Amino acid sequence: MGAITYDMEIPSSISAEKMFKAFVLDGDTIIPKALPHAITSVQTLEGDGGVGTIKLTTFGEGSVHKSVKHKIDGLDKENFTYSYSIIEGGALDVFESISYHIKIVATPDGGCICKNRSIYTPKCDAQVSEEEIKAGKERASGIFKKIEAYLLANPDC
Repeated sequence: MGAITYDMEIPSSISAEKMFKAFVLDGDTIIPKALPHAITSVQTLEGDGGVGTIKLTTFGEGSVHKSVKHKIDGLDKENFTYSYSIIEGGALDVFESISYHIKIVATPDGGCICKNRSIYTPKCDAQVSEEEIKAGKERASGIFKKIEAYLLANPDC
């Protein structure tokens, strides 16, 4: 089975600059506040937050996985793009590699669209169902919407 790629676009009333700052630049702090039951912490293990930085995300009780490490592959603060790869934990028992490419685009109404491309490369003997892919899309969309709700409730962030 080859790589499974899916693209998703999620609209928001939050400006692109503010969403990128919350989701990427301040994500270590904002994400656990926006999703306190799902993600308990995000820690930088190596690096300065730029390309090559390795982070550890620890999930809350009841999660299928305890934690995941990811490496930042790309970061462009001017064009609001961010890419990273899972390097340890999470679903790497089923996948050879997992990478995410995010671009936050401003919309004419002052909001933004989060464009997310996810690429999953299954291990040679792994079978991945459409339901599992759909669940992954829903989780990604849910994270973005929770961050949006947090920013709307906390406009000074």
